[in-house]
This record gives sequence, structure tokens and C-alpha cells, in this order.
Amino acid sequence: MFRTLDDQVQVAGQIAPEDVAEAAAQGVRRIVNNRPDGEEPSQPGGDTIRAAAEAAGLDYVAVPMGHGGLSQEQVEAMAAALDDGAKTLAFCRSGTRSTILWSLAKASRGAEPVGLIAAAAEAGYDLAPYAQTLSALHARATG
Repeated sequence: MFRTLDDQVQVAGQIAPEDVAEAAAQGVRRIVNNRPDGEEPSQPGGDTIRAAAEAAGLDYVAVPMGHGGLSQEQVEAMAAALDDGAKTLAFCRSGTRSTILWSLAKASRGAEPVGLIAAAAEAGYDLAPYAQTLSALHARATG
């Protein structure tokens, strides 16, 4: 259910409160919610996942990314959520938006785009459309 992107981050499609306990059992210390509330009527609300995370002793961060695109603020919020290196589970509807935000956040901190694209592909996600943006963020980060 959880797909590994690197030593720190796993991604998943929509999780339920009971999935938080499984994540904690696997060593996850933070849940990042990349899905806006109300995207589908049946999805659990962010407050429900937050409560489950807090009950399990995990940090919870919301960096929602809708289908209308993303902003530099979202990339920075995701990067800030990952900066301390804590093992993290990020989720959205399918894991794709979480993977995109992970890659952009990592590139903004200097990670090599080729490695990010390869790691995402190994987990089943295609970041090829973001290659140019990843390269630009990497170049900005590494000067």
C-alpha cells in the first residue's frame, strides 16, 4: 500500500485512520496530507487523519495540492515538512501529487533530478513532465 521513494519518504493513495497505525508500526514519524478536503464525498477529512496521527504520536502536516496546479509556497511547505529527515508518509488520492511535491521539494534542496525521476519511476510514478522544473529548482539550489 505504501510506496517507497527514498529512505525518508513513502507515498500512498488516500489513507484511512486505521492506516496511520500501520504507518507508525513501520517507523513513520510524520503524515503529510497532500489532498484537499472534499475532493470526493467518501474521503476521510483531514481532521480525521490528523486526529489519528496525533493519537499515534505522529506529526501531521497538511500541504493540499488541488488539480489546478501548484505553487512555490506548496513546494516550500513540503520541503519544510521534510527538512528534519523524519520518516514520512505523504498521501493524496493516488500518490501522484505527493510524489510530485516530494520531487520538487527535494530538488529545491539540491537533489539531482535524474535520481528523483528514477526513484519515482521505480515506485510507479512518471515525473518526466516535471524534468525541466526539477532541473530549474536544482540549479537554483546549487547555484
